[in-house]
Amino acid sequence: MIAIWIGKQHLIIYMQIKRSKNGFTICDFKIVDKYKYKAYSRNDEKIRTYNVKGEKYPSVTTILSATQSEDKMKALCQWRKRVGQEQATRITIDAARRGTEMHLVLEKYCQAIPYLNLTPQGNQSRMMAHRVVENLSKLKEVWGSEVHLMYEDYCPSLYPDPKKMAWAGQTDVVGLYDDKPTIIDFKQSNRIKKEEWIEDYYYQIAAYSLAHKAYYGEIEQGLIAICTKNFEYQQFVMDENKLLEYENKWMERAYEYYKKLSASSPKT
Repeated sequence: MIAIWIGKQHLIIYMQIKRSKNGFTICDFKIVDKYKYKAYSRNDEKIRTYNVKGEKYPSVTTILSATQSEDKMKALCQWRKRVGQEQATRITIDAARRGTEMHLVLEKYCQAIPYLNLTPQGNQSRMMAHRVVENLSKLKEVWGSEVHLMYEDYCPSLYPDPKKMAWAGQTDVVGLYDDKPTIIDFKQSNRIKKEEWIEDYYYQIAAYSLAHKAYYGEIEQGLIAICTKNFEYQQFVMDENKLLEYENKWMERAYEYYKKLSASSPKT
């Protein structure tokens, strides 16, 4: 690893780590301090929010959950009923723990920080992360890892309160992938995904893209990198057209969320 200062602005760290005996391939990429990303504290008491400028902005996942379709809610209820409530809870908790650990491995990797968890769960999540890394050869620059992003826009039609739409969230990586400014999200899964099952992932990327464009710089594509618990890898790329499509759809979802809040606010 070599660190080089470029002028007064950009710190570039060149990563060149070869394939090790355990099969962990780390591709060549640069860590570039391109943007000064701000950090916002998170609150998970009732719904997930982020503290931004003294206000609580709902998370992207909070908005998605509050505006999900009846069909999706019904399908989730049917699944829990089919497998049993106890088993459904166990599956959900196991997946969350596995995903958290996999994300931690990938976070440290993108920050060039050594990390190792040799517990059984840690080993599984580490190998899942390795499968993701093996497929990131087009990642050339990392501008930020675990990046906090927020968006706000004045919206007078939301009466009486709030009079703006806002959200915040945290994406896994922002950087240069396939020579394009890209937002990357890592996901774990219990099984291979069909594209129609991952629409919420598209919404998430779109929300982060809008926020990044508003306060930092252009985003040209999104990448969703998925590894199953059985180490099967998938990725879905959102090109500029798909990104624009879902940015517009996301604005509709956000407006729906705030319209409900506005309708429930006491009129003065």
